[in-house]
Amino acid sequence: MRIIAGDYRGQRLKAVPGMNTRPTADKIKGAIFNVLQEKTPGARVLDLFAGTGNLALEALSRGAKEAVLIEKSRTAQQIIRENIDHMGVEQARLITMDAFAYLEQHGEERFDLIFIDPPYHQGLVEKSLKLLADPCRLTDSGVIIAETAKDENLESYDPFEIKKTGEYGDTKIWYLQRME
Repeated sequence: MRIIAGDYRGQRLKAVPGMNTRPTADKIKGAIFNVLQEKTPGARVLDLFAGTGNLALEALSRGAKEAVLIEKSRTAQQIIRENIDHMGVEQARLITMDAFAYLEQHGEERFDLIFIDPPYHQGLVEKSLKLLADPCRLTDSGVIIAETAKDENLESYDPFEIKKTGEYGDTKIWYLQRME
């Protein structure tokens, strides 16, 4: 796993040992950032269920202004911290907290890009969207990027609507924005 573009291109990232964390593959990450290329520079990024920090760190490499990474697993937090330190990025803020507790307690923060990449088949994307909606944490022109198993379905959650999807092997990527 590595940073694929931007200031830190080619930097290797550590992965969490075992099968509990599933980092986004480089091919999928490349496809995501091809869609987001206009929105990434200067963006405030929220990475829920951060895992290795892969998505937030890629965004920072591509010019995002700031990234907030939320992860409750102590093992994953250690890997994220090592990845942040290895890259030498100062714009990354790692918060040791359950994603839902963070959303319930930090309603005032708004973000341009929000990554939701939880364990599959547990309804965690839907719960995240509900908490992100009230109060709305997404800026007017922001994008939510959710990763699910290919066989999972999402609905639009007011004030968000599904704008685009992409399938890559067993993975489905959902792009949601505020309703116009």
